[in-house]
Amino acid sequence: MESMKTLSSGLHSLVIFRNLLRDPVISRLLTLLDSEPDSGAPFVDACCEFASALFSRTEDFSSYLLSAVLEDENFYITGASGQSALLNGRLEEELRFLQQLSLFDGSCFRSSSPAGSLLPTWTVSPRDFSAAYKETVKNLPQKGYGIYAKYHVFTVSDGHLVPVRHPDPQKLSELSGYEAERSKVIANTLALLEGKPAVNALLYGDAGTGKSSTVKAIANEYAHRGLRLIEVKKNQLYQIPDLMDSLSSNPLKFILFIDDLSFSSNDNDFAALKAILEGSVSSHGPNLVVYATSNRRHLIKENFSDREGDDLHLADTMQELLSLSARFGLKITFSRPDKDLYIQIVLDLASLYELSIDRDELIRKAESFAIRSGGRSPRTAKQLIEQLKAAV
Repeated sequence: MESMKTLSSGLHSLVIFRNLLRDPVISRLLTLLDSEPDSGAPFVDACCEFASALFSRTEDFSSYLLSAVLEDENFYITGASGQSALLNGRLEEELRFLQQLSLFDGSCFRSSSPAGSLLPTWTVSPRDFSAAYKETVKNLPQKGYGIYAKYHVFTVSDGHLVPVRHPDPQKLSELSGYEAERSKVIANTLALLEGKPAVNALLYGDAGTGKSSTVKAIANEYAHRGLRLIEVKKNQLYQIPDLMDSLSSNPLKFILFIDDLSFSSNDNDFAALKAILEGSVSSHGPNLVVYATSNRRHLIKENFSDREGDDLHLADTMQELLSLSARFGLKITFSRPDKDLYIQIVLDLASLYELSIDRDELIRKAESFAIRSGGRSPRTAKQLIEQLKAAV
């Protein structure tokens, strides 16, 4: 086993994987390696701080270090500086060192430390870092790097992506009805994933008809193929151009998702979305599309008073406001279901939830529940089935 000083020097010498020095576990390991085993309490504290940070995640240091290496977002994996022979050689050197480091089990200092058997132990296991990293590079278009390799749904905060650790688990197989509408969104998404021309899409129609669920289910369905979902609020649209610039060179594909979109006629966010959809100096690349849902086809909350006033070119102004939806290449209507479709959705969901109930009784309950809930919709159907399932 390498000496602690040798391992410390190796960590301090990292170039490509220098971000690891800020990792909560690796940074504590570095503090431990820089400590003297005979220093007493400071060394014991350093050892226990490292073990505590590690144990909160796993007991196997080798697996933790390998995961940290594979998820590291560095200039080599992003291709920011190219991949020259010099960098390739440096990569192999650092991977060899990190593989050696992954076998550090602390046995080298336990016999010499006064604390001895009181010091914590952790497990290690042989791993091939070079082979694993080459596999990661090979599969970048499907698995990504950094946080994109670990998560597939994100939100935006202060212009930065924040991963959603527990996204909505909605599946396409759990959605009933609207197959024709969903197939258009799926086909457009598959075109995006296959590098073919894909367009921005507007899903509009009645509330509760599955517009948002469709987008989320598609994101879940194709995450393994390199699809990532970024959910953006309307008041965050002005932050998006810079974000899109940073994503343009990413090997993954992205859906920029704006849920429940609508504007007032004097809304400042209108211009931000228009610029994103039309394309500008910072227009988005071929690896990103915008999917928006709305209860309004024209997206603008228009009042009769908006048609009055002293605007010399009022007709042009109103046309600009009402034509925003035309900037979506794909527009799909999700209308409130008729009785037959509603009942079919209820029956399909009852089968999915394995609900044992007489068919005629279920239909009666479904119609009664729809009346109490303000009308038929897939959302109403799901709420009914969940209530019935909970009562069993």
